Order: sequence, then C-alpha cells, then structure tokens
Amino acid sequence: MNPFTRFLLGRGEDRALRAFVERWDALEMLVIRVFRGKGAETADETEYQELRLWLHTNYPRWQEKWRPYWQEAQVGGQPARQDPFQRLLTAENAADFANDWEAMQYLPAAREALNRYIQESV
Repeated sequence: MNPFTRFLLGRGEDRALRAFVERWDALEMLVIRVFRGKGAETADETEYQELRLWLHTNYPRWQEKWRPYWQEAQVGGQPARQDPFQRLLTAENAADFANDWEAMQYLPAAREALNRYIQESV
C-alpha cells in the first residue's frame, strides 16, 4: 500500500475504504508496470480484469464523496477534466496502458483525491 495512504488509514477502521484502497494500489502498480514494460503479460490481463470488475462494482459508493477532491487535482499541470478513477477503469485490457501517457498522468490525481478524503474523514 502507498506508505502515506497506509499512514492515513491507520487512524481509521473503515474496512470498505481499506479494501478499495488496497485494490486501487494494485491497479496503480499494474498501470505503471504495463506502461514501463510497454506491454502486458497474461497475468497482468487476468489481474486487471479482476481489479476492474471489483473496482467498477465498489466505486459508486465513493464516487460522489471523492468528486470534490479530484476536481481540485491537477492532471498534467491542468485541472482534471474527468474523474480519474473512471478514466483509469475505462481501459478494456491491461495492454491498453502500454502507451497511455494520459493514464499515467491521472494516477496522481486519483491518489490525491484518496489521500485528501482520508485525511478529512478518518
């Protein structure tokens, strides 16, 4: 888990939030790994499909709560134009991240939204 996020979560007992963050961390690592490797392995594809299904199912619980936070985040030096969580879950396959620089730029906006929400809520 992201060290700062782990520190912030250490103060709270919200299991649903912790479960989401753990899977989001896994997605972040996968996106970065595929982007840097310029391709996805079979295991990456399997992992992405599992993460994507779980995150799609569970994100609606948090979507409106996190909206104010991601709307203040920067993507490539500009205000976020769209929900970074949704943006990263639109890829059909892990291999789609291999050349997706924009996805890489949305990762910090999602992390910022998570951390700011946790700081103010937990």
